[in-house]
Amino acid sequence: MSLSPLLFIILIPIIGALFSATGVMPRRWATIASGLNLILVLVLWAVYPAGQGEWAFTSKLPVMPALDINFSLGADRLSLIMLLLSTIVTFAAVLVSPARMEKGEGMFYACILFISAGAIGAFASTDVFFFYMFHELALIPTFLLIGIWGSGDRQAAAWRITVYLALGSFILLIGLLGLYFITPEPVRTFDMRKLQEMGGIIPPVGWVYATLLVGFGILISLFPFHSWAPQAYASAPAPAAMMHAGVLKKFGLYGMLRLTVPIFGDSVEWVTHLLLILLVGNILYIGLVTIAQRKLDWMLGYSSVMHMGYIFLGIAGLNVLSLSGASILMLAHGLSIAALFALAGEIRSRTGTLEFSHLGGLAKQFPGMAFLFGLAAMASIGLPGFANFAGEVLVFFGAFAAGSSAEATRLAGFNFYQIVTVCSLWGVVISAVYMLRSYRNVFFGDALGKAPTGSDLSFVTRSAVTLLILALLLVGFFPGLVTGGLVQSLIP
Repeated sequence: MSLSPLLFIILIPIIGALFSATGVMPRRWATIASGLNLILVLVLWAVYPAGQGEWAFTSKLPVMPALDINFSLGADRLSLIMLLLSTIVTFAAVLVSPARMEKGEGMFYACILFISAGAIGAFASTDVFFFYMFHELALIPTFLLIGIWGSGDRQAAAWRITVYLALGSFILLIGLLGLYFITPEPVRTFDMRKLQEMGGIIPPVGWVYATLLVGFGILISLFPFHSWAPQAYASAPAPAAMMHAGVLKKFGLYGMLRLTVPIFGDSVEWVTHLLLILLVGNILYIGLVTIAQRKLDWMLGYSSVMHMGYIFLGIAGLNVLSLSGASILMLAHGLSIAALFALAGEIRSRTGTLEFSHLGGLAKQFPGMAFLFGLAAMASIGLPGFANFAGEVLVFFGAFAAGSSAEATRLAGFNFYQIVTVCSLWGVVISAVYMLRSYRNVFFGDALGKAPTGSDLSFVTRSAVTLLILALLLVGFFPGLVTGGLVQSLIP
């Protein structure tokens, strides 16, 4: 096995987690490990042959040759986007973590780094078996972070997310095994790259596609399998919410782009139409539920669920525009929701609450926090100049161009994709309503609760959130930085 630099990117957070778990300078070890990993990914991004879209930094170690299971690593442009997201959010999550903790500080940082290692391992794996296993390993520290260091009804939230995600993982496992067995026997494999190339060989079996959709959908919080997410994020400590909502939730979306899109495409029409119907539930129904929230953390949790609908729409569009937009949105959503959860944690630490009825006027005492929250909120809404806007434009144009002209004649001149796209556009209005209203309630007007304590954001926290926002602006103004070579990654 030739050593791949991707192996070091997986091992560094694991080693950092082991040192952090000793309790000796855990924050320093976590900062060093996450910062080093971010630098290494930026180096890989710089040396990757942009515009060609091929797999690079590959390595392979046979594990079960009879089943063609190998510990194989590799990265193309899509993988590098997800690795960049993982390392940026991990670094920011470590920086915004409390400098002093009452219990288990070493294990807290170890859990964050183990989540990072699991996510990076999943995005760097080119074998479906290890792709699945790395994600499962990342879920364990997620449950611990919520159950031990969470707030509110954290035990109930930890059990709820455990049950839901365990069920989703089990259904996904059935779908992955089904995919393996419907592949013609001479070429059965768990190699993700080979599976992508066999899209015209593997028979389009509807129950396998539907099982994968439900399995991935539960992990992504596809409507109506979404109820675990808002409570979990509201109860989780801010770094844990940043890691799961910003990074780990993208596992299911990445899996759909890697497996369901190239293998099934639109060959199983009823499953694709089912996805279109459910994603409208994500955008419109969950969007209206988000407006009704009375606490900032719950509002952010539901908004994260809502924005998954846009990415699902891009995946369902199945063309270059929509898939490219979905890929950019995966990065943009991860960065923006991580920034918002980080700032929500800072608000909680200074006021003791996130209820809108007890907040107000914070901009007078914390102008830096108000400025950064405003930028993150504008990014989430999709203001031009941010990566979210670039992704949403591509998704909407791509999805509207999808579908067949024959279907359009049956629907008064519009096909099903176009109707769904028009309905989804209302989500932009809905997201502006709940995000701007929450920004006004928290930072402007008169103070409604007890006076907040503490000073404005520390230099470290301000730097962490600024890093996330600068990344959003950079991709927003120069989306070509991430789209070079992306088409070949999405459509083999």
